[in-house]
Amino acid sequence: MDRVEKARLIDELSEEFKNAKSVVVCNYKGMTVKQLEDLRNEARKKNVKVRVIKNTLAGIALKSAGIEEYPLKETNMFIWGEDLVGTCKVASDYTTVMKDKYEIRFGFIEGKFADLATVEKYAKLPSKEELIGMLLSVWTAPARYFVTGLDNLKQKLEQN
Repeated sequence: MDRVEKARLIDELSEEFKNAKSVVVCNYKGMTVKQLEDLRNEARKKNVKVRVIKNTLAGIALKSAGIEEYPLKETNMFIWGEDLVGTCKVASDYTTVMKDKYEIRFGFIEGKFADLATVEKYAKLPSKEELIGMLLSVWTAPARYFVTGLDNLKQKLEQN
C-alpha cells in the first residue's frame, strides 16, 4: 500500500469514526477467515462495520476523528457503527461464539475511552427496535384493556 492509498484510507476511516457512536477494538488472533466472514455478515445485517486495520493507520484515523488516544498493540479488529448499542451487541455477542479466539479489548463510546465492562453494559441494553416495541406496547395497552373490557361485558350480557 503506497502513501496515497494510506492517506485515502485514513481519510475514509476518520470520517467513518467521526460518524460512529461507538468503536470497539477486539483481538481476533486465531480466528479463521470463515469465522471473520461470519462476524462481518452478522455485523452487516445490523448496519455495523468490521475491519482489520493496521494499528498505526487506525491510530491516526482515530486521532483525526477526535477520539481519545489509546495505545494500540498486537492484532486488532475494529467494529464501529452509528448505533451505539447495536455495535456493542455485535462485538459482545460474538464473544460467546468464539470464546477462545476472540475478545473485546476496549472501545470508544462517543469519542471517550470505554473499558470492557462498559462495552458489556451497553451490549446488555435493549436495542432501538426493542425499545420501540416496548413503547408501542405501552401506548396500545389502554386500548387493548378497553376492548377486552367491552368483550367481557358483551359476553356477560349475552349470558343473561
